[in-house]
Amino acid sequence: MMTRNLFALIAAGGLLIAGSAASAQNHKPDGAKPAPTTTPDKQHEKKDDKQHDKKDEKKADKAVIGETAPSFELTDTDGKTVKLSDYKDKIVVLQWFNPECPHVVKHYGKASTFNDLHKDFSAKGVVFLAINSGAPGKQGAGKDLNAKYKKDWNMPYPILLDEKGTVGKAYGATTTPHMFIIGKDGKLAYKGAIDNNKALDAKDYKNYVRQALDQIIKGETVTEPETRSYGCSVKYAS
Repeated sequence: MMTRNLFALIAAGGLLIAGSAASAQNHKPDGAKPAPTTTPDKQHEKKDDKQHDKKDEKKADKAVIGETAPSFELTDTDGKTVKLSDYKDKIVVLQWFNPECPHVVKHYGKASTFNDLHKDFSAKGVVFLAINSGAPGKQGAGKDLNAKYKKDWNMPYPILLDEKGTVGKAYGATTTPHMFIIGKDGKLAYKGAIDNNKALDAKDYKNYVRQALDQIIKGETVTEPETRSYGCSVKYAS
């Protein structure tokens, strides 16, 4: 009987010791900070990912205001090769083009926005080029179709075909129209919308390209060098 009681006391003592040890392990002193849910390595990974994202965004957008515009060589609807370098020391206006996009049609049908710009500024040495980056089979693409619209709309400047989308992506062109102005120094001076109104009926209508050209020719700083373009998406192959 005494032996049985002795074993019972020893067992009880063991449980008390084990319980005290577990309690001590789980106990945290006042003011102790909880363990971080994310390890330092994971935090650094997230920070690095954000940095890489920013670098990728900057790398993707090669046409940067104040920097040299991407060079290119394309063929127009007449089969003529056109290089940006052909217009060294000239102001060049690039218009991303799709003859079947309603936002382009309105500037040649309902209004003569682009032809008027050419009329007013070509005599001042400004060069105008339309670029179609639509892939074969896409809306508004194709040499014959673009040649037809060039004639129908009396476009006095060439339409360059960029069916692989190389030039469009180099400039970051996303819409038709999407406008870019290159200064005499070869650097990008403006990129964005043709104007501030999709419907052409704004009371405070402003043509951003006209404004920028006026300022560049006068040797002034372009007050609005970048705006948000609008229109149809450029019909890239992918």
